[in-house]
Amino acid sequence: MNKASIRRWVIMTVLSTSGGIIFLLPFLQEVYYKPLADALSLNNTQVGSLMSIFGVTAMISYIPGGWLADRVSPRKLLTTSLLLTGAVGLYFATFPSYTISLAIHAVWGVTITLLFWGAMIRATRAWARPGECGAAFGILETGRGVGEIASSAAFLALFGYLGSGGMALAAVVNSFSVLTILLGILAWFVIEDKVAVEEGADDQKIQIKDVVALLKMPVIWYIAVVILAGYCAYWGTFRLTPYATDIFAMSVTAAGAISVGKMWTKLIAAPAAGFISDRFGIAKTVAVLFVVMIVSFAVFALMPGSPGLLPAMIVNVAVVSVAVYGMRGIYFALLDEGRIPLAVTGTAAGLVSMVGFTPDIFMPLLGGALIDNYPGPEGYRYFFLITAGICAVGLIAALLIVRSLRSNNR
Repeated sequence: MNKASIRRWVIMTVLSTSGGIIFLLPFLQEVYYKPLADALSLNNTQVGSLMSIFGVTAMISYIPGGWLADRVSPRKLLTTSLLLTGAVGLYFATFPSYTISLAIHAVWGVTITLLFWGAMIRATRAWARPGECGAAFGILETGRGVGEIASSAAFLALFGYLGSGGMALAAVVNSFSVLTILLGILAWFVIEDKVAVEEGADDQKIQIKDVVALLKMPVIWYIAVVILAGYCAYWGTFRLTPYATDIFAMSVTAAGAISVGKMWTKLIAAPAAGFISDRFGIAKTVAVLFVVMIVSFAVFALMPGSPGLLPAMIVNVAVVSVAVYGMRGIYFALLDEGRIPLAVTGTAAGLVSMVGFTPDIFMPLLGGALIDNYPGPEGYRYFFLITAGICAVGLIAALLIVRSLRSNNR
């Protein structure tokens, strides 16, 4: 492996690891749902509102963030994002009031989305070789998974060692924050300014007419719906931790271990989906994954909380996790299959993200409200059935992409 190739993989390693770890602070409730609620003295709806306010500021930031990604080097954007996100996390570790916690999540929506997200997507697409975009995004998602798993497993062990209480959770938040800051420093020295700029058309200034042409493309809206549905499914997996404790009476630490364990499926699912999609078609692969998710969430909705069914529940967690992480590994590769010009990748990513990641706003509130208003299995049943229905909408959008690609190839 020559010097240039080594440098290329070092860039992807830092890019993907940062892309996984930076989200662990605002998404802390995925693993530490009940400890976080206890530390902040919040009910389910209030915990959900933390992510909802994150989703609101993130949604507002996606398009300007995409615009920035098409104009500012990833080195500057990624470094600034990581440093600011980690610094705010250090304050969150003091477990401030509910109002301050809402403000912190709102700030994270800006530091992560405005500065980081579009730059990561554009840098990854520029990193990909021709015809290997699905694999590139699969590799990105795998790297993100490695970062998430390694840090989450280590800090979950720390959490258990320190007694699984408020002090233990504060140590976990501080650890995530320091790690995020260190990655920001590393990104400054590893990521090259030229990563975001390709030759030829990509050097051109983006014009308003280019954005208007993008908005007129039906495929861009199909992709947005696919991401929205896939992301709803991802949020559906967040409820598996409280589902395990509330319905199957598992301990907080054991349920957290399931959440960390499902992250391991990303290491296989994301790259496998990437390579399979490059061979058989990205949209077709997405459609198959939606079918798996529809079935899996329906199973969660109908499964009684019997101890004897615990192994079946864990297997279903693995199945739905493979489908969800496989989907996350390739749905941005639809920009390439849909023939979105490389020069407007950041803007296109911002547009589809603004629509696709709106579940950050309504899914945590929906889940919290359903569980609070329908205690026990009933609330989870409604939540998982709604998630399955949204996945069915995503399946329709994926099939529309397949049909549009066939029409364009005639």
